Amino acid sequence: MASPSSFWSKAFRDAIKSGVFIAKIYCFLHVTTNHLGFMAYAYGPSMTPTLHSSGNVLLAERITKRSQKPSRGDIVVIRSPENPNKTPIKRVIGIEGDRISFVIDPRKNDQSETIVVPKGHVFVQGDYMHNSRDSRNFGPIPYGLIQGRVLWRVWPFQDFGPLEPTLT
Repeated sequence: MASPSSFWSKAFRDAIKSGVFIAKIYCFLHVTTNHLGFMAYAYGPSMTPTLHSSGNVLLAERITKRSQKPSRGDIVVIRSPENPNKTPIKRVIGIEGDRISFVIDPRKNDQSETIVVPKGHVFVQGDYMHNSRDSRNFGPIPYGLIQGRVLWRVWPFQDFGPLEPTLT
């Protein structure tokens, strides 16, 4: 019969092994989501027809500020300048130095405005411009608010695959 002390020492060793395993998993997930890529959830009509208004799960890569800048047509996840708790998904329409002309509110009238995108900023817009809050409302956004570039649609499965940059 095993002594009580051998039972507790085995239980202690097993607990340490489990704790180390959990710590390794946490470190892997932390590095992956903060430096490589992450899953994003998109819902609502602003990116119709590219994304379904009923919801999409997307795989996005982190953009390092020094090595990569978003290009025209990229779909990006941004930190909302209006509400930092929200991360909308929009398309890059203009990059720094571009002259962008846009209709301010297409639901009400056809009044347009032209701006030059400042250095260190991008102009983003939803694909369905009649129902999208984007740079037309809050202006160009700084690179620092870009969380990542969308690469793949993961859900719904029937549309699984890469999302290529396009200008709409």
